[in-house]
Amino acid sequence: MKRVVVGLSGGVDSSVAAYLLQQQGYEVIGLFMKNWHDDTVTISNDCPWLEDSNDALLVAEKLGIPFQTVDLSEEYKEKIVDYMFNEYERGRTPNPDVLCNREIKFDVFMKIALSLGADFVATGHYCRKTETQVNGETVYQLKAGADNNKDQSYFLCQLSQEQLAKSLFPIGELTKPEVREIAAEMELVTADKKDSQGLCFIGKVRLPEFLQQKLQPKEGVIIQIDKNDPIYVAPSTEGLIEEEVLALAARKLPYTPIMGKVVGKHQGAHYFTVGQRKGLNVGGTTDPLFIIGTNVETNTIYTGLTSEHPGLFRSALFIEKSEVHWIRQDMKLAIGESQTYSVRTRYRQPLQKATLHQFESGMYISFEEPQSAITEGQFAAWYLDDELVGSGVIS
Repeated sequence: MKRVVVGLSGGVDSSVAAYLLQQQGYEVIGLFMKNWHDDTVTISNDCPWLEDSNDALLVAEKLGIPFQTVDLSEEYKEKIVDYMFNEYERGRTPNPDVLCNREIKFDVFMKIALSLGADFVATGHYCRKTETQVNGETVYQLKAGADNNKDQSYFLCQLSQEQLAKSLFPIGELTKPEVREIAAEMELVTADKKDSQGLCFIGKVRLPEFLQQKLQPKEGVIIQIDKNDPIYVAPSTEGLIEEEVLALAARKLPYTPIMGKVVGKHQGAHYFTVGQRKGLNVGGTTDPLFIIGTNVETNTIYTGLTSEHPGLFRSALFIEKSEVHWIRQDMKLAIGESQTYSVRTRYRQPLQKATLHQFESGMYISFEEPQSAITEGQFAAWYLDDELVGSGVIS
């Protein structure tokens, strides 16, 4: 019997994952990760980790599997929370869920599981793992979950072959309703439990309040830029080499306050992100305002009217050399190579047709159609059909 440690979160997905593994004949151990202590920044009991760990315990008892809690809050603070603060301070918008999987669940947690003699670690992610042979060697593939509506492969876009080798995703072939049905049949306490929301393991937080623990509020202005501003006239690319053309398309537009008019005030540019429309508190505009740029050095937010404002759209993005990550190392692009893939720049975004161009300095991704709200600090992930092949942090 192979031994599997399941990350029991107290939710329905991991509960059913544990049950299915048990049915498949594995020796299953349930482990609950406690990653957060500070309830002051969460929204009204929305991070009931006590309730979650209790539900996880009840599921383990119902299935008759051993259960214990591990406290990873120190590692979580250092690897996730501190990273988040640093990124927001730089004016970037991190994705803690992707990092949490790379640094906590499939690293710190996995090491604990392996030290307990586990052969595998399993989670309740909606994705699938398959194998293929390349030059006589086994290569692991990370594929989208069968439930299109719940596919969570994007959150695992930073995993390595070594991590995938030791991972199992028992519910990847199921839909959410099927998972709930199994939980109800088994009379698991989590069968009707609502999906957790908010930050991985912290729950729902008021982001400004959460960030204010480290990043002090400071008043700045909100500038509105007209859609007909000359900055949106495409610059000439005559005489430029391919890399320079791509760099132009991917660049952050150099807004200055004199380009627009002041329409409001804010409490810190580092609390805001490109594409955001809520939380600006600016009234009296004909249409909703969207953030088209932020500058943490000058503490300025730039906005434009409507979701069609040209400031929201870019046709390319750049990933620094050190941030390019291939799950499929055998498909890695050599310098000077380019390849067409389907790409998403955030969770739930429909896949977009794009070309990856690898240069000495890093990788450019150019899209067939301009994309709205490409955000620094988020992850771009590229797919071949339903297989996630690689990813990188948008710079």
